[in-house]
Amino acid sequence: MKAATFQGKGNIQIREVPDPVIQNPDEAIVRVTYSCICGSDLWFYRGQSPLPEGSRIGHEFMGVVEKVGSDVKNLKVGDFVIAPFVISDGVCPECTVGETRFCRHGMFWGTNGYDAGQGEKVRMPFADHTVVVVPDADKLDEHMMRALLPLTDVLSTGHHAALDAHVTAGSVVAVIGDGAVGLCAVAASKRLGASRIFLVSTHEDRAALGKKFGATDIIAARGEDAIKQIKDATEDLGVDAALECVGTDGAWQIANGAVRIGGNIGFVGVPHGVADIPVAKLFNNNVGIKGSGASALHYIPQLLPDVLSGKLDVSDIFTKEVSLDNIAEGYKNMDERTEVKVIVRP
Repeated sequence: MKAATFQGKGNIQIREVPDPVIQNPDEAIVRVTYSCICGSDLWFYRGQSPLPEGSRIGHEFMGVVEKVGSDVKNLKVGDFVIAPFVISDGVCPECTVGETRFCRHGMFWGTNGYDAGQGEKVRMPFADHTVVVVPDADKLDEHMMRALLPLTDVLSTGHHAALDAHVTAGSVVAVIGDGAVGLCAVAASKRLGASRIFLVSTHEDRAALGKKFGATDIIAARGEDAIKQIKDATEDLGVDAALECVGTDGAWQIANGAVRIGGNIGFVGVPHGVADIPVAKLFNNNVGIKGSGASALHYIPQLLPDVLSGKLDVSDIFTKEVSLDNIAEGYKNMDERTEVKVIVRP
């Protein structure tokens, strides 16, 4: 079968790899029907995080179950499943309290001999627990499939940022980052009842998506200018919740400057070159801070009904579709920020 591989900085290639076969009784084989490129994939693509050459890549995908191992009870052949971006066993202590991102036996797709999501098929461990079955998927149209795909990562991650920042009904929120995660954080904040949502974005096309998803104010500035505009718009108070969705030092500075005394920062941007957290500033301003990668498996069942009903639809984050054979083009487009997020169809 075909699978995308990383072959060095800026070099994504399709290679022929062995078709997956069930090796353990708890496994399943899934034929991938939809996958996509994540903003975090760009870190290794740009050479900013380590990844061995030849690695299989991709962690956001959905597909149809083709085979199940003898111990698999919750899946059957023909089921359509959403795969969270991290594999988890569903039974360890962390999983039982909803922290599936930190599963003791978990792993990322494409590691420990397992397939990754940017390919034609995937062998998955812990099949009874690591994916979510979509009911009556054969009745869903193409648009709904695009609406479901962000649940694998970015929509769950945006929701996680909002929860970690304690966004509730009436909250005033600032979202720092206009990538797919930031845009999903806008939608998640609206779903949770935020009354005002600032989106820090200097790109008109992304800002327009943010407005569509629920942003009430666009801050087309960076650094101190962005902080000043947010503080001016809130009568010098600042926001109840700052959602850091980039992972850079500049984004953190805006989050720290925009949050009010007694407010909260939720952070989900993968940190790269970020200065140490200013503990004294947090103490002096009574600011709460919490964040991590999202436990998508925990969140998907919570968000799925709203996606299926059409209430929660961020499908417009997908601004381009490529075939698996042309995935390198998709990476280039996202690296150059000419596309927000790219769907890959095997």
